[in-house]
Amino acid sequence: MNLFGTAGIRGSATERVTPSLALAVGRAAGADALTTEFVIARDGRETGPALLAALEAGLESVGADVRRAGVLPTPALAFASRGRHGIMVTASHNPPTDNGLKLFVDGQEYGDDDETRIAERVEAESALADWDEWGSAERIEPLAAYRKRVAAYAREHGDALAGMNMSVDCGNGMASRATPQVLSALGADVTGVNANVDGYFPARGSKPTPETLAEFREFAADSETELGIAHDGDADRVVFLDDEGKIVHEDTVVAVLAEHYVRASDAGDPVVVTTPNASSRIDERVAAAGGRVERVRLGALHEGIRAARESGEEDTEVVFAAEPWKHIHPDLGPWIDGVTSAAVLARLVADRGLDALREPVSERPYRKVSVDCPDDQKEVVMAELEATLGEAFPDGERSTAHGVRVELDEGWVLVRPSGTEPKVRVYAESERVDALVERTVREVEAAVAA
Repeated sequence: MNLFGTAGIRGSATERVTPSLALAVGRAAGADALTTEFVIARDGRETGPALLAALEAGLESVGADVRRAGVLPTPALAFASRGRHGIMVTASHNPPTDNGLKLFVDGQEYGDDDETRIAERVEAESALADWDEWGSAERIEPLAAYRKRVAAYAREHGDALAGMNMSVDCGNGMASRATPQVLSALGADVTGVNANVDGYFPARGSKPTPETLAEFREFAADSETELGIAHDGDADRVVFLDDEGKIVHEDTVVAVLAEHYVRASDAGDPVVVTTPNASSRIDERVAAAGGRVERVRLGALHEGIRAARESGEEDTEVVFAAEPWKHIHPDLGPWIDGVTSAAVLARLVADRGLDALREPVSERPYRKVSVDCPDDQKEVVMAELEATLGEAFPDGERSTAHGVRVELDEGWVLVRPSGTEPKVRVYAESERVDALVERTVREVEAAVAA
């Protein structure tokens, strides 16, 4: 059963992620868990209350006890799931017509094996518990504890934010309940933009892109903002803007944070885990700090962290893990957390300044584009590209571990199927990036049309 994508279950709330599915997933997750306690929460989408109610009914009907955490950012739900299971009702950056389910255990998202078991149980329809063994529910309030913990963690990095002018575009999403409050607690003067929860996302699209952030970029440029921050609908993603309202490239952000964590680590073998589409600028800064980079497929940072730990030596420590816009801070917890990234980077900027942090990072031209490809053609298309990309770039070093990536003297190109949309993604980094992308896109379009 093809139930889970690269980030949980996600899709239309009237066609895919319906109350019926939420009920079935609740029953499956409750029957599968080794412990009976689940914390559940939702983001601000209009379909969230009904899905959350169905999810709770499914959990309790198989004997699980439910802790209702209300309306939370996804990182806060993950924080609350430590020592138990958790399920977040969210579609992250998808449009308001969508919703989704993301499952956690002890702060970490379910892995592939866990998701496979849940999908099988959904298909088999888990049996109900006896009437007198159904679970119970109670209300909990983890948000204040989460914000306090993030602020305390950020204080371990960089300088105080006293007097620093910051603007946060919450995009009518869940960051409005966390990021401005954390930054204020750290001493910053914070201006919240679109800092109310509205499941229609009336201010802008819930995915922070150069296009959806156009008005915020103008605001940041015209105000006294020293650092701008923008989030997606559930606050696991984060985007940064400089004092001119320009977006700081996502891989530059990863490079800066990765270098900081490597330099701050006492480990003999500090490791940063990232994905195949990530820039080589990350490798350069990590190496300069005395660490190394390990790559894992997109959407599988937790697998990469586990593999690095298992294959490393006694002094190996994974100090940071990230894919574009999504970061894991292992010393805080195993979840993706845009609120923590905002707080930590703000402290580093307060300490050294954004320009100084970016100065050693080699920001070569980077592009990513998408090519339409039906989901049922992706496997055939990728098999075709394994051969044709090698022919198109005969001087390159080809890897097929995570899509098809070709290393060239002038840079690199990666092609991989999207895990959430009917598309094939093309990424490239090179001084001649436009020509490299155009050539690769032609190969992908030919494979799709074949």
